[in-house]
Amino acid sequence: MSSSIPESITQESVRIPLIEEQLDVGTRVVETGRGVRIHKTVSEQPVIIDERLAHDEIDVQHVPVDRIVALDEAPTTRYEGDTLVVPVLEEVLVVERRLRIKEELRITRIRHHERYQDTVSLKAERIEVERFDDAGQPPTP
Repeated sequence: MSSSIPESITQESVRIPLIEEQLDVGTRVVETGRGVRIHKTVSEQPVIIDERLAHDEIDVQHVPVDRIVALDEAPTTRYEGDTLVVPVLEEVLVVERRLRIKEELRITRIRHHERYQDTVSLKAERIEVERFDDAGQPPTP
């Protein structure tokens, strides 16, 4: 059986060219003529405040004592319940020097509560987005 391909071709290597495609990707800005319109509305809603408020009141009483005490027994500031007692001292000249408690300040804190009510407005924003094309029409789906 004889072959129709010449012997000189079969012994040479056959070269087949290869083709390769390459892709070049980029971006560009394109004006589409479409836009967005945003509507913002602010609503106010009244809210009632109902809280108890406290404030302090100070009651100061001058209580005469007129008692002589020794120099080393001078009374100090003290509490009697909720009342702060502040001794007011005075030196008096006697044959010997002694301390006499002239008076005491009795300071009592009295707390009062009262109801406070008021109406305030709270604001809330709502946003509506409207899309449109070149002609100002909403886009068709």
